[in-house]
Amino acid sequence: MHFETRTIHIGHDVDPSTGAIAPPLILSTTFEREADGSYPRGHAYTRASNPNRDRLEAALAMLEGGAAAAAFASGQAATLSVIHALSAGDHVIMPDDLYHGTRHLLDEHYVRWGLQFSFIDMTDAEQVLHTMRPNTRLVWIESPSNPRLNIANIARIAEITHQVGALCVCDNTWASPINQSPLALGADLVMHATTKYIGGHSDVLGGCVVAKQDDALFKKIRDFQIWGGGVPSPFDCWLLLRSIPTLSLRVRAHNERAQKLAEFLYKHPKVTLVNYPGLATHPNHDIAAEQMHGFGGMLSFEVKGGRDEAMAVAAKVKLFTRATSLGGFESLIEHRASLEGQTSKTSQALLRCSIGLEHPDDLIADLAQALG
Repeated sequence: MHFETRTIHIGHDVDPSTGAIAPPLILSTTFEREADGSYPRGHAYTRASNPNRDRLEAALAMLEGGAAAAAFASGQAATLSVIHALSAGDHVIMPDDLYHGTRHLLDEHYVRWGLQFSFIDMTDAEQVLHTMRPNTRLVWIESPSNPRLNIANIARIAEITHQVGALCVCDNTWASPINQSPLALGADLVMHATTKYIGGHSDVLGGCVVAKQDDALFKKIRDFQIWGGGVPSPFDCWLLLRSIPTLSLRVRAHNERAQKLAEFLYKHPKVTLVNYPGLATHPNHDIAAEQMHGFGGMLSFEVKGGRDEAMAVAAKVKLFTRATSLGGFESLIEHRASLEGQTSKTSQALLRCSIGLEHPDDLIADLAQALG
């Protein structure tokens, strides 16, 4: 079956007991056991498994072409599960342009556990090779990166990583499974904040890890999911599964609108820089064109005049909403450095935009009037 067909049918089997087309919502936290103590229907307690989570995880594994998936209550919980699979003294290589929440976890919590981290420019894959240590166990890729939309050569980095027996993980949230397939490019694990494009409606929090192989490593992640307790509720799983059938259409519409907005901003005299891999002027455009099926719905740009001018533009928008997050049908804008706090390395002139599903001409008109 084609990808679009699979998104509609995986996890959406007709309910055998009622004939319902939409999957039933199973809110029960506990399930009956037989007189002999067994659970022949497969479920004992919702923290361990739930029919709605089973359906969602099957769909998530399908989206990324993986052997298994573990769903979590948030993208951060999914990230935690991967880091928890490591041991004290292990070395991890991370991109220097990275979601600030991941960086906070590492700096404020995992350093105290004895993990070691190196933050590098991952647009240069050879830097990964030069940063390797005998105790390197994991290389974390974020491509496109947050908020500068840097592009890493996933296939080359995976090759380098496997040469030393380390694990290659890709945060694929910004690309979505429609635009990029890291497992096919050589990654071992893919992480998503399913809150974003997979959810698509800004109404559910979630995360997942998809594994190329259902092996001992993934069993550690599954163990942390069950015993750590960071699982999504049945209703959260139901909402995410509801959104997956429209994912292909939504993401392609996001791509189209973001490309038009990026081209408009690139020509605007008050914009000094546009970060969007779909522009031929993007320094990593060639790699993006090679490994991506679409360039995504996220972009960032820098405004001439610095922080004050950037804040003024964000204050003047009418269609864009000043808010954090991304991947929903509505367009969002934010001054990223303000959110990241005093330790932020993001330019004070930078505005990050999640391009929604409004007509692109209306979005362009809104930014045009805000820029003046």
